Amino acid sequence: MPEKKSPEKNPKTSEISKAYLPEDHVRLKRFFGIRPGYYLACLYGAILLVILFFVLLYPGISNPGSVLVIKSEPWGAAILANGVYKKAAPNQFFLPEGRHQIELRLPGFVPTEFEIDVGSRLFASWPFPRRITLHEKLIPESPAEAFIQYYASEFAAWSFVGEPSLTYQIPLTLSEGVYRLGPEAANPAVKKAMEETLAASARFAVTRAGLRDLVRAKTLLDNLGLSPSPLSLLGSAEDIISFFNDNPQTALWLASVLDGESRSILTESYWYTSSVLMAETNRDLQNQLFSYVPAGTLINAPTVQLGFLSFRLINGGLPLLGENFPAGTTVGSFYISETVISAPAWEAFLEQQPHWRIDNIDTLIREGLVNTEYLESVFGAPAEGVPGISWYAARAFCQWLSNFLPPQFSDWEVRLPTEAEWEYAAKKESLDPSLSLGIGRFWEWCEDPFSPLSFFPASQDGISALGSPERSLRGGSWVNTRGTVGIETRASLPPSFCSPFVSFRPVIAPRER
Repeated sequence: MPEKKSPEKNPKTSEISKAYLPEDHVRLKRFFGIRPGYYLACLYGAILLVILFFVLLYPGISNPGSVLVIKSEPWGAAILANGVYKKAAPNQFFLPEGRHQIELRLPGFVPTEFEIDVGSRLFASWPFPRRITLHEKLIPESPAEAFIQYYASEFAAWSFVGEPSLTYQIPLTLSEGVYRLGPEAANPAVKKAMEETLAASARFAVTRAGLRDLVRAKTLLDNLGLSPSPLSLLGSAEDIISFFNDNPQTALWLASVLDGESRSILTESYWYTSSVLMAETNRDLQNQLFSYVPAGTLINAPTVQLGFLSFRLINGGLPLLGENFPAGTTVGSFYISETVISAPAWEAFLEQQPHWRIDNIDTLIREGLVNTEYLESVFGAPAEGVPGISWYAARAFCQWLSNFLPPQFSDWEVRLPTEAEWEYAAKKESLDPSLSLGIGRFWEWCEDPFSPLSFFPASQDGISALGSPERSLRGGSWVNTRGTVGIETRASLPPSFCSPFVSFRPVIAPRER
């Protein structure tokens, strides 16, 4: 029998039939005799009330409090609530209901403390919390000292880090300090001190970031910390140009700071080429004049014996120093030790000052006076001299030795040589065969705080007040390749640093009044 074929389905007929299929209907039953329309409305209303309760009321009940908005003048003050750091002003944060101790701290300003009663808002405290806004004006401690201690010193410290990179950035601490303390420069004495500090800070502007910070600080100070006007910018620019013009080394310094097209434009300029020529001419002139330095000192003795050390008179005179010093730098007469510190002299010091003995090194390290290489020597070190002495230890020795000066030296003191004195004596040695100082055996500590751009002039008060994170070294050591270190070569280390390649030699010089 032939197979029966199933009738083909017509898609259109199928869709039409589906459209007329009966729908399912769900009918809710009454609940305790209440029609569904009523109890569903009540249910939805209850859910909405719960949501509104948790949104509008529950936050105010469970965590009552207010948002505290604090603004400070100048801005940037650290905000502490009940002794716990919160944020930096201007800023806001939540405080629970109750009485709280608030403190604002900013370097260079008197800490501001006060108590505040914090209330709460019950309704809508989450989306619209209660706010308490406070404006606090901070009072500076001592504007000039604060500027040096908290801002200029940090600027100097950052100069030893190098150019910023993707891993770190250099903060604009110097100009930030001028912004914060600039209004106090309306007092002429404060402004003078801040200007001296800026001049000393220029000796640390070794990076483009430092140069930018220095220029920004100068323009802000000329406007007492406020935004400069076009007229005041012209005045600041005039002062900067005058500063550049008065310092022949400026062109060489800018060439070392700038890069790329800016450096090319500078090095091709007449100003730069003439500055290089002037520096070479001055150096030749100094070498010619050095043998004509006039003698002149209050003490006529050519040598002085002090304990185990012999000191040789160096007559001061003409400014015959290298390019590391401002033009016109002079050196007075002084006595310099003919050798670096000797072992017998150091042992005599330790007998009377046992605090500096090696067996007390843990205490010295804790006090930040030495490091782990204190009095450490290495194979090959010269027999003469005591290595591994920190700047602090060398300074302590000099202060101790000052107690043994003869009566005719009542106005003199024993200290470390300044860089100018050390270089002056080293150049004297190169021209006077009888003056044998044995330079080159060790790097030798100097009295000066180290500044990379020491040729920029600044007042001695500004230089001393600013200081430096590091102290100067001169001379080189036996491990340096011959010819790589000269009389004018400079180096530096933190004052607590000890090295088997570092020692010192004291000088006897008039005490500063």
